[in-house]
Amino acid sequence: MARQDKADWITEMRRIRDHADEDAFVTLFDHFAPRVKAFLMRSGADAAMAEECAQEVMVTVWRKAAAFDPSRASVATWIFTIARNKKIDALRKQRRPEPEDLPWGPEAEPDQAEVVELQQESAHLGQAIADLPEKQRDLIEKAFYGELSHSEIAAETGLPLGTIKSRIRLALDRLRHAMERKQ
Repeated sequence: MARQDKADWITEMRRIRDHADEDAFVTLFDHFAPRVKAFLMRSGADAAMAEECAQEVMVTVWRKAAAFDPSRASVATWIFTIARNKKIDALRKQRRPEPEDLPWGPEAEPDQAEVVELQQESAHLGQAIADLPEKQRDLIEKAFYGELSHSEIAAETGLPLGTIKSRIRLALDRLRHAMERKQ
């Protein structure tokens, strides 16, 4: 399948979940694995770490397909969230001190107020994205979660480049205003 829309990806996820459909997984893998690797490399991972994390992400997609909920996120959002978490885990593993370097005594606890504030801000941003008109939300997801350029989005959707840029700009303005109202 050359171009897929959200409903197609959801269908592929359901085929994986309900029937352990390897063809559906290959379709998802072929589309998302290179994008996940590129996303990880653009966010600072070296090629080896990005490749390893991308493989782990796709294994997680296969094993956890039942956990995907299309009412909560698009397939791309769900997969790139897994990728982000795998990268964080890999970075933590790399930075883990050797046993002799472990500090003595209790570790400082994170400031609970900051943790709660970040959780609330993340939830608010998620809601603000969900509240965007579908056409704008889809483009934001393609641009930021799918890490596609405006030209790639135009080629994938068939929309004029100017329309892509305008919708993304309007969506970002809406998100900015939604986040400012929250503060």
